[in-house]
Amino acid sequence: MSSSALKGRRILAIVTNYGVEQDELVVPVAHLRSSGAKVTIAALKGKKKIQTLTGNKEPGATIKPDIKLAEVDAKGYDLLLIPGGTLNADALRLSDEALALVRTFAGAGKPIAAICHAPWALVSADVVRGKTLTSYASLETDIRNAGAEWKDEPVVVDHEGGYALVTSRDPEDLDDFLGAIDVLLG
Repeated sequence: MSSSALKGRRILAIVTNYGVEQDELVVPVAHLRSSGAKVTIAALKGKKKIQTLTGNKEPGATIKPDIKLAEVDAKGYDLLLIPGGTLNADALRLSDEALALVRTFAGAGKPIAAICHAPWALVSADVVRGKTLTSYASLETDIRNAGAEWKDEPVVVDHEGGYALVTSRDPEDLDDFLGAIDVLLG
């Protein structure tokens, strides 16, 4: 994708300050920024550094967030990006601020992209009923119990229910995940 293909697009990435899977945050942010998008990283504890993990256990890169999650105004953003990581996803699904943002994006018809364990937030926000998606395999039962169809595919794009949803299973699917986001926003 060219360095200006997503120029003018604004992306909001939401994470906790500990436990986000490194490549599921770092790779999409770098890709989107290199394509011209402005990406804002919002963390639960604001300016406190984000400690990423690799494989849910080994320390990865530390990243400085741009804003505290509770201070985000969803207006003006074109896509909500939710990276995975078991600890990150589990904490986000318990965050009132994160769930409110998920509901706001879905309710406004704005696209959401979630990878690996991140669909837990979608399930907890009750925005997957009637949709088709994928995730890390252990979420299949949760997704089906929430009224959605689950598929074991590298990327699933669903336009039902008033908003577009891009989902992928794990970091190995990042190329497909990012390609689907590019098509959606391009």
